[in-house]
Amino acid sequence: MTLTRRQVTTVALAAVPLAVAATGPAVAASQGRPRERTLYIAGDSTAAQKYADAAPETGWGMALPFFLHDRLAVSNHAVNGRSSKSFIDEGRLDVVLAALRPGDLLLVQFGHNDSKIADPTRYTEPWTTYQDCLRQYVDGARARGARPVLATSVERRKFDADGNAVGTHGDYPPAVRALAEEEGVALLDIQALSIALWQELGVEETKKYFNWTDAEQDNTHFNPPGAIAVARMVAGELSRRRVVGRRDARRLDEVIPESWISWPEV
Repeated sequence: MTLTRRQVTTVALAAVPLAVAATGPAVAASQGRPRERTLYIAGDSTAAQKYADAAPETGWGMALPFFLHDRLAVSNHAVNGRSSKSFIDEGRLDVVLAALRPGDLLLVQFGHNDSKIADPTRYTEPWTTYQDCLRQYVDGARARGARPVLATSVERRKFDADGNAVGTHGDYPPAVRALAEEEGVALLDIQALSIALWQELGVEETKKYFNWTDAEQDNTHFNPPGAIAVARMVAGELSRRRVVGRRDARRLDEVIPESWISWPEV
């Protein structure tokens, strides 16, 4: 697989928190200290690294390191526009699986692009091909001694005429929930948590969390406050579900400055 310059940059920066220095390489066992674990993210544009040309658009994966201890590195392989199927077909899952080591975590969140029925390169059907694709992530992680974690898709910003937040992902979240139960995989129900937050915030206040600018009104992708809010949900659920230890999660109740977010050049 040939990687573009942006993809190479993504791999190089993957384990680096965007506002603070990353931890160093894992310490050799011969020095008497355990190897650091890494949390890998496989997902779409809602989680992906964004660059200077896309600012202020921000993926929640960019903010996740702020909520995890330095000993748990974050390697963000989420890419704009990918579905659970196209991520596999492009060889991206193979790249992640090759990097996984025993004790690592693989956090998987797809669904936004799986529903694009007009695009056969991305479309999956919730109860068949979508679940089949997700099983490849689960089985691949387990085969390497890593722990798979499934997440439902974060919700878009959509309200009905009465001001009620409306779900947009159809059967994809229920399909993830069912697969997680069937496979005994930890589930982060980010769809349920995010739609509850959008309902609490309301029609106007939610605009402050999405990529609403003078140039566009984007109800899918986040700005820094939105990415930070979703990353807080993810870290909180990782802790609540005991995927990570209580000491691995941090700052869950603290204000995270927007200035901690940065967008590297392409």
